[in-house]
Amino acid sequence: MSTFSYGEAQYPLVFIFPGQGSQHIGMVQALATQYAVARETMQEADEILGFRLSQLCYEGPGLELTSTINAQPALLAGSIAALRALQGELGKLPRPMFFAGHSLGEYSALVAANSIDFADGLRLVRERGRLMAEAGDKTNGKMAAVLGLDEETVAEICAGVMAESGALVQIANDNCPGQLVISGDQAGVDLAMDALQKVGARKIVPLEVSIASHSPLMAPVAEQLRSAIGATSIRPPISPLVANTTTQPLTDPIEIAAELTAQLTGSVRWTGSMRRCLEAGANLFVEFGPGNVLTGLMKRIGRDTERFSVADPVGVEAVVERFREDK
Repeated sequence: MSTFSYGEAQYPLVFIFPGQGSQHIGMVQALATQYAVARETMQEADEILGFRLSQLCYEGPGLELTSTINAQPALLAGSIAALRALQGELGKLPRPMFFAGHSLGEYSALVAANSIDFADGLRLVRERGRLMAEAGDKTNGKMAAVLGLDEETVAEICAGVMAESGALVQIANDNCPGQLVISGDQAGVDLAMDALQKVGARKIVPLEVSIASHSPLMAPVAEQLRSAIGATSIRPPISPLVANTTTQPLTDPIEIAAELTAQLTGSVRWTGSMRRCLEAGANLFVEFGPGNVLTGLMKRIGRDTERFSVADPVGVEAVVERFREDK
């Protein structure tokens, strides 16, 4: 099954796809047990990549699953398995207004939108993971979550640190109001953490990562990623992709390729992306893949929205019931 089948009518709906951090041992297993198409999707991923990704998702070990070279294809495969399970129950998927994915999730979103083939998407994120790990091995990167401050304040502090010290630090993720992540080199993040504490951050939590995602420390591998993206066939999506770095809806393959490269070193502006969807009239958000991080963030961004997480058979059935009500 290389493409998804969507209905003609467009719903005030957004399909959203998680990024790294949502992976966990046992992911996709319940879906694969309940739905043959989900099980076949994971087997297909095994064949495409040449190793037992499915077993890694179901059984671990955790450190190996969390490794960026494995986590990225695991999340893409898990998200697509969930979407295929839903399509199997509905026959045709409801056509969303937009697709969006958090960081790595942009690639899953493009597969879901029939813009990139599943096999190409898996190979591309496996290479992305390898390149990011390579960049991380060569740099002393650090990331930290910052709670209780607005984007403008955090951006000003990061800019001030870079101007005064020459160290690197910037906003990596604007996840929802009051929840941001900063990324950069060890010195830059440490200086920014001290400065942010002084201006009233409610909490600052260093993340247990060695890769400074969405920062200039990823720049050494940007050209290699650009080449890999350029070698991948990208078609116009069936509905626009809301870009992480600009919050703009994209349908042009050249612009999509540029966005995928830009978000390697650029910030994930998730709050702005979701607000863009709300302003366009979307009020229903369905997350595909392990966990429910993005639906949780959506509570903070748009409290009056309907939110569903399709991570297991219960989630599939909830969305099936929701759309059967509309018929």
